[in-house]
Amino acid sequence: MGSVPRTLELFYDVLSPYSWLAFEVLCRYKNIWNVSLQLQPTLIGGIMRDSGSLTAMRFLTAVKMEHPEMLEKVSRELWMRVWSRDEDITEPPSILAAAEKAGMSMEQAQELLKRVSTPQVKNQLKETTEAACKYGAFGLPITVAHLHDETHMLFGSDRMELLAHLLGEKWMGPVPPAVNPRL
Repeated sequence: MGSVPRTLELFYDVLSPYSWLAFEVLCRYKNIWNVSLQLQPTLIGGIMRDSGSLTAMRFLTAVKMEHPEMLEKVSRELWMRVWSRDEDITEPPSILAAAEKAGMSMEQAQELLKRVSTPQVKNQLKETTEAACKYGAFGLPITVAHLHDETHMLFGSDRMELLAHLLGEKWMGPVPPAVNPRL
């Protein structure tokens, strides 16, 4: 494990199953590789038109702005709803249910949902999406590694072995033994 924390940015949209794969792997490896994982909710529609996840991604942006400690759990729950249970994530009641299941109080979730149309949340999501585009995104997920004053952008969820090599770390598969008690 490296001695100095390195920064990885994951630009993702919960409408992308490949973003979910990258998200889960990076969440598992962040402590093993000693990296600071910066989750960047990004509107895939800003990169690829008509994705349908605008409200969900604005909601995640509001979560990041107001309750960043909940971002990982709420993101995971939205992915679970859309990709594991085939549930809608475009309607407010579904987003509220995901937030509550992730451990957020209904009051907090409702307050954040009220903010999804505010200029602050809209602008933050736009800025994050533009940042992904500046790194060269043409889809999601992208992982941006900031190492030795250099920036490296990797596209896709199937580049984790390359990321490990870039970090000088060991790749132990998508579920490393440190997070899998059965191994």
